[in-house]
Amino acid sequence: MMSEAPVDWDTLTFSMTETDFMYIANTAIDAPWQPGEMRPYGNISISPAAGVLNYGQGLFEGMKAYRTAAGRVVLFRPEENARRMQRGADRLKMPPVPESIFIDAVEQCVQQNARWIPPMGKGALYVRPLLNGSGPVLGVAPAPEYSFMVYVTPVGPYFKGGMTCIKLLISDEHHRAAPGGSGGVKAIGNYAPGMMPSKKAKAAGYAEVIYLDAEEHRYVEEVGAANFFCLKDNI
Repeated sequence: MMSEAPVDWDTLTFSMTETDFMYIANTAIDAPWQPGEMRPYGNISISPAAGVLNYGQGLFEGMKAYRTAAGRVVLFRPEENARRMQRGADRLKMPPVPESIFIDAVEQCVQQNARWIPPMGKGALYVRPLLNGSGPVLGVAPAPEYSFMVYVTPVGPYFKGGMTCIKLLISDEHHRAAPGGSGGVKAIGNYAPGMMPSKKAKAAGYAEVIYLDAEEHRYVEEVGAANFFCLKDNI
């Protein structure tokens, strides 16, 4: 029988907590993906010349597993995350992970870390799949080997205060994406440039940044760490 996770569910924040197991699979650039394996959560070994470290050849996904009132554990459309990662892999010249392997990896991670899933209403189990060029390469070219990993961690609300209104700062100086760029996929290199604008916004009392389009600087493009919906005339 699984022991209870050492977590105070009432004070859970959106932060990293090490869990029990993670999933990892490896392949060569010209070989088909094979199912990976579950192993105890821990550090990995990677070449200093890895494509992901030197040229940013990497993607990640993010989704959540929730516990229902009946005690069931559910995921929301993981196949859509699998397909988005496939589109990203094509954009960054990495071998796409088959949808069946992606979903099996996610389900195994959730099942084997079930004790870390918060009770209903207390949070969720965040699931983080990663695909990266793990093989060594010198020169801007696809890496020879690739790793697909999944880990999980229990999380509370992303923003302090939970489901309450937040203040957003509109930025016309910085942009997250540009036409023809990599903004349409979850490439790892898309995120670090947003850290400085986000830190400035928080220092000024805002929760996040609203980015405008890079072409005309007048249309709402996205929010740094949230979806954006606009209500006009009750529509």
